[in-house]
Amino acid sequence: MPIEITPTFSIPDDSITLRFIRAGGPGGQNVNKVATAVQLRFDPTFCPRLSVGALVRLQRLAGRRMTDEGHVLISAQRFRTQEANKRDAHERLAEMLREALIEPKLRRATKPTRASKERRLVSKGQRSQVKNMRGKVRDHD
Repeated sequence: MPIEITPTFSIPDDSITLRFIRAGGPGGQNVNKVATAVQLRFDPTFCPRLSVGALVRLQRLAGRRMTDEGHVLISAQRFRTQEANKRDAHERLAEMLREALIEPKLRRATKPTRASKERRLVSKGQRSQVKNMRGKVRDHD
């Protein structure tokens, strides 16, 4: 079952590999017997709809979770059940991909208008007068 990222974009099953391992930390005997932690490995090369820009953003977002081969590795062991950890790993991958798919808006340099420059200079002059009036009061006699 492919993971839906957006209504028009989903991850194919063959790009995800799941591995179940034993979780660390406290948990009594259950932690030694049951492999509840999940390691999700996502290979973006199997996802042809990801653009080059999205791949670059994904690499930046993944950080240390990106392997040398270019796979995204997500470990989930927050929950006590395998199914909940699997769902958590899928949701974290989906959120990362949603962020990577957002193209940043290009900033276009603009110049201030003549009127805005004049308004700024007038307000600076007014502020200067207010501050000059705060000086010591002198007697003109």
